Amino acid sequence: MGMGKTGDMFRVKICGVTNVEDAVAAAAAGADAVGLNFYARSRRYLDPRRAEAVAAALPEGVVRVGLFVNALPDFIHMLAARLRLQAIQLHGDETAAQLAHLADLPLIKAFACHQRAHADIADYVAECRRQGILLRMILLDAAVAGQYGGTGQTADWDAAAALAADRSLPPVVLAGGLNATNVRQAIERVRPAAVDTAGGVERAPGVKDHAAMKAFVAAATAAMNST
Repeated sequence: MGMGKTGDMFRVKICGVTNVEDAVAAAAAGADAVGLNFYARSRRYLDPRRAEAVAAALPEGVVRVGLFVNALPDFIHMLAARLRLQAIQLHGDETAAQLAHLADLPLIKAFACHQRAHADIADYVAECRRQGILLRMILLDAAVAGQYGGTGQTADWDAAAALAADRSLPPVVLAGGLNATNVRQAIERVRPAAVDTAGGVERAPGVKDHAAMKAFVAAATAAMNST
């Protein structure tokens, strides 16, 4: 499986897409990755039975990312094959040992980003490498106790900048509270490889605002092209 229109990564991702209309609009807005959320407790949960139509609506060149939280490897493999997912984003408490069962898939691991996270993330990545697991990217989200992301809170940008500058780590995807008005500042501060938004482009949880998606992608792309 490949990732993205620009080699082995994407730059702008719209996450939590739950219907065909929003999938088409995200692609038309210029997003080069779309996230489908299979965490049943999320407000942006996409029933796997409805996911086939949503995934099929995405044109070639838009990366189909499946988001999972502490899911069984067999379930992830099944959906990856059925939906032709091109990346698997793991947002839970998955250990490096558990990732070994998914090592044949392109993996993105999400982490809560705070001032003390750097050493823990570096240790996790190193353990993955020892077990022959390649993380294609790491996603940095806000650190909110008891939550696996999707809170709308911003990550610690200073901590994220240090992680993004650490060339021993995989490319960084910055998430957490991003929208069209703050994404340029976030990119200039952090210099991530990619950015990710869900709530920042919504009218309601799981219902995207098409104008907001277009504005977000335009702002993010312009900022990335100028940094």
